[in-house]
Amino acid sequence: MVYLLMAKYRQNLGKWGEKLAGKYLLDHGYKIREQNVRTAYGEIDLIASNRNCVVFVEVKTRQSNIYGPPENAITEIKKERLIQSALAYMQKHPELGNDWRIDVISIQHYEPGPPEITHFENAVNN
Repeated sequence: MVYLLMAKYRQNLGKWGEKLAGKYLLDHGYKIREQNVRTAYGEIDLIASNRNCVVFVEVKTRQSNIYGPPENAITEIKKERLIQSALAYMQKHPELGNDWRIDVISIQHYEPGPPEITHFENAVNN
């Protein structure tokens, strides 16, 4: 039972973080194309565009620093899955061109106070 409650809590925290990241991107001139896109390699949290570049965004949200900053959760395996997911998406959408990158948005929210958002552009090299 505790595991299910924790899983639901993490899921809600993740959804909150993705919503906040989407608003951040919109406020910074990005257009949100899609959210929570599933591929054979995993899920892409947000797909945005900025100028003529498709931007795949991985969002990591934390309310504690026990495990370090949120961006530390991007392991080598996760990076490879993000790259493969982005490639699969681009192959499915050739009309988007060839200009794309993978960003990470890190959200730390330690109450009280506003969340701290850090945007790492081109965080995962393709």
